[in-house]
Amino acid sequence: MTEKKVSFWRIFWPALTATLLVSLIGWLITISVVGGLVSQEPVVKDRTVLHLTLSGRIGETANAKINGASFGVDKTIGLSDLLYGFEEAAKDNKVKGIFIDLENVSCGYATAHEIRNAIHKFRKSGKFVVAYLSGEVITQKQYYISSAAGEVYGFPTSAMEFVGLGTEMIYFKKTFDMLGVEMQVIRGSNNDFKSAVEPFFRENMSDSSRVQTERFLNSIWYDMRVEIAKDRKTTPEALNDVAENVKIQRLEDALQYKMIDGCKYRDEVIALVNKKAGGKAKMDELQSMEKYSRDKFKSQQMREDGDNSNANVAVIVAEGSITVDGDEMASRRICKYFREARESGKIKTVIFRINSGGGSALASEEIWREVTLTAKEMKVIVSMGDVAASGGYYIATPASTIFAEKTTITGSIGVFGVIPFTGKLFEEKLGITFDRAQTNAHSILSTNRKLTEEELKLIQNEVDQIYAQFKKRVADGRGMTLEQVERIARGRVWTGTDAMNIGLVDKIGGLSDAIAYGAKQAKIKDPKVRYWPEIDSNPIAELLEQWDEEESVKIETGTRLPAELTETYRKLQQLDEWTGIQMRLPFFMTID
Repeated sequence: MTEKKVSFWRIFWPALTATLLVSLIGWLITISVVGGLVSQEPVVKDRTVLHLTLSGRIGETANAKINGASFGVDKTIGLSDLLYGFEEAAKDNKVKGIFIDLENVSCGYATAHEIRNAIHKFRKSGKFVVAYLSGEVITQKQYYISSAAGEVYGFPTSAMEFVGLGTEMIYFKKTFDMLGVEMQVIRGSNNDFKSAVEPFFRENMSDSSRVQTERFLNSIWYDMRVEIAKDRKTTPEALNDVAENVKIQRLEDALQYKMIDGCKYRDEVIALVNKKAGGKAKMDELQSMEKYSRDKFKSQQMREDGDNSNANVAVIVAEGSITVDGDEMASRRICKYFREARESGKIKTVIFRINSGGGSALASEEIWREVTLTAKEMKVIVSMGDVAASGGYYIATPASTIFAEKTTITGSIGVFGVIPFTGKLFEEKLGITFDRAQTNAHSILSTNRKLTEEELKLIQNEVDQIYAQFKKRVADGRGMTLEQVERIARGRVWTGTDAMNIGLVDKIGGLSDAIAYGAKQAKIKDPKVRYWPEIDSNPIAELLEQWDEEESVKIETGTRLPAELTETYRKLQQLDEWTGIQMRLPFFMTID
């Protein structure tokens, strides 16, 4: 008998496939089991101290995903989770206090202010809050949040910043000149404050840009000093003197000026915290407040009835760049949420939470329409986060009442379009030329040829029409004349405080204030809040968050780009999103 040989590959591929299938099944089972465990209600022992670590990004909603570049977990702390967690902890008899670890926090000053308010409300329950500042350098934002705590301590050798607010903007004109690229910019007529496009055709700030930037920086700085002074029993003037003369460089200096209560090592602060709670818990036995908040919030949203049929207050959260579709504030999703709220049958008021610097004019109009339709059936209350400018303000105009924090960047009533001319880049730098055949004079609008004067006029007319529509939306929504709107428009941004003074905002307050106000206006005695996007069980995200909390997947590879380079790349990458006419915040900036 002849022995038949079996091909190696006939054995290899079935074996590999079977191995992968078994691994996948095992992985799914693990996720299901662990996911079920991590999604349960937190078990709170008597005399519990909740440990809140404020590090990294704080967004409107919580999220966790693997970062392929660093092999770590990119985690976003959800503001909605945190606010609800503070409220629940204040009522929880087993919770004695909160220990807040502040590291490198990434959020706007309006978000920081909402966290401060939550800390103040929690302290009114009679429970303690101790804040601990750590890291190489303590930032002003870290300190601003921490100053709301009853006691503030810091690592003895840490440096500290307290020098006032400033921002540095980046301009690309010379780079584009070197590359042979020209940015053809069309702004709404008289939109001199709409400076988002200035980095592409200027080398420095225009007078209008400088005026509005310095105005809101000074306004935010004043509000910060007033709040810190109240908590630390000093004066805004004294704090300004400290900043002006750089009297604080290390935490020991902050102690000298009574801005903190002591310089202590972490173990000393833990001992102090446990003494306050009357317990003997170790650092690793403190309960995570992020998980406590997340689980409490999820439990409240995923009710026993399974469909939130008893909810009477809707909170629709919209964050990020406004687009028709995509991962951020996509009009298709936001419009769907408003329709679902209207059609629910029991929702009596909608709180529209906006944290956006704008985006597509088309997508903004789509959202505006759904907000308008909803406002005809029930009260729509807008709550503005760190920023609600340009398209972010446009979609707020149908609301009956608009809330903002004092530091919320709002307004920017203006429009622009950007069309790059890349012909010189290809011809002079790469030796590539283009030719065309067309049936009509304007059949081809290409970035490889400059727009004619007639084409520029056509686009300018379109931009001006959208700008006129924007002003009318504001006038109709805010009960103003077009002349009144024109005086406060021109693409200018305002702080929440200034916006209230000129009629763009009705009340100063955060999300919790807007929810309470909306329920009162709708005469709801027992508010039951339902959030959109809906909270669902996501075992993978929960598992990633749990792993991150246990620091089991933080593997540094050394492949991260410097923050400044990454941010510059992000800004240039955003140009790819600018299709059509744009309603965007008038600049890119980070306030430090």
